[in-house]
Amino acid sequence: MDYVNAFWVGGVICALIQILMEKTKLMPGRIMVMLVCAGAVLGAVGVYQPLIDFAGAGASVPLLGFGNTLFKGVKEAIETDGFLGIFMGGFTASAVGICAALVFGYLASLIFEPKMRK
Repeated sequence: MDYVNAFWVGGVICALIQILMEKTKLMPGRIMVMLVCAGAVLGAVGVYQPLIDFAGAGASVPLLGFGNTLFKGVKEAIETDGFLGIFMGGFTASAVGICAALVFGYLASLIFEPKMRK
């Protein structure tokens, strides 16, 4: 049942974002920033963690989950390091995911032949 919940929650999130992209004139970059900020705000309010507990990767993999991860990292770093945690927490919490994305993206570019758009 965990897989089913992850699938439908992730699908609903993606479908809502696709509708937002289709029905508004917002650029994709702005939508991505809105998603990260919304994930941080939903995490701060306490709404997003129960969704992650229910849906697992269906809620933690989209950009909303990245914003929530940044918020949790900053919150933990503030508790341990004080004011400097505001600047360190997001980097510490998201470093592994960002590094993995860079490494796997680079490996994919070595395996496949990237083509530049003109």
